[in-house]
Amino acid sequence: MTKLIATLIILVVLFIGWHVFRYYQEVSNEEENKKTQQTEFDYSKDPTRLPGMPGEYAGPFEMALKEAQKNGANGLKDWLQKYGPRVRDPRKAWIELDYCQLLLRQDIPEAKRVFTEVKTRTSKASPVFKRVKEMEAATPSLVQP
Repeated sequence: MTKLIATLIILVVLFIGWHVFRYYQEVSNEEENKKTQQTEFDYSKDPTRLPGMPGEYAGPFEMALKEAQKNGANGLKDWLQKYGPRVRDPRKAWIELDYCQLLLRQDIPEAKRVFTEVKTRTSKASPVFKRVKEMEAATPSLVQP
């Protein structure tokens, strides 16, 4: 009889220990998820922080980009032709989406072409993916044939 009671006590202790261990794992996963969510940056507030601008040229490229944005769609088109090959995604995709938005007022077929190029290059893990989906939802003319 004492062996049976000892076995039951051991099983209860193991059962409680297992539940305490699982609870600890859940709590640590929640803390990890909170840290991950807090470190995500909203690039829509400051797209200049997106990676992709060549390091040694970032300052002059950014100044030229600001000047091009003042000149509208034609200014961005010229900037993309001049500096675009040296800039990489996701920064390049963001700039092209700015260009696409400006083009919607002037040349819808060209805006669709640019948007489609950016959309095909952008993966779900990209910081630009959220903006692509927002533009797609807000501007149906970009996705209609």
